[in-house]
Amino acid sequence: MIKLNVNGQDHSVDAEPDTPLLYVLRDDIKLNAAKYGCGLGQCGACAVMVDGKAALSCVTPLVVLEGKQITTLEGLGTAENPAPIQRAFMEKQAAQCGYCIPGMMMRAQALLQRNSKPTDQQIRTELAPHLCRCGTHMRILRAVQRAARMMESSDHSSSGHGSSL
Repeated sequence: MIKLNVNGQDHSVDAEPDTPLLYVLRDDIKLNAAKYGCGLGQCGACAVMVDGKAALSCVTPLVVLEGKQITTLEGLGTAENPAPIQRAFMEKQAAQCGYCIPGMMMRAQALLQRNSKPTDQQIRTELAPHLCRCGTHMRILRAVQRAARMMESSDHSSSGHGSSL
């Protein structure tokens, strides 16, 4: 048994230590936001956050994840109460087919958590490992900028306890 903490909940998983996280997320824990793209860690569709950093779940074995906080897109917000990054992607209509978007949102979220005011170039560099063939790159860039503004105004309107995420 391997113990994982996903989106703040503990899970005991009966799987081999070298099993990729993506399989457990989708098949055992029933979280389907992270997508199987290339299976080689080259497209980014499977990105999640591990201890606040973007990680490619299709090539991350369970053995390295015990004791770490795993966050998937489902852990950021809900359809009724989306997180700023989710709201921004919807507002800016950044998704077309949407297959790569969960991974991009997770990498963008990790960027915004460590850099609340990224430049366009920093956003482009951060999202460069993600493949998107739909052509919404400018909308994605605007969505990440919008999320940064939302998160900043949320921080300023809070009582000083940090982000509302």
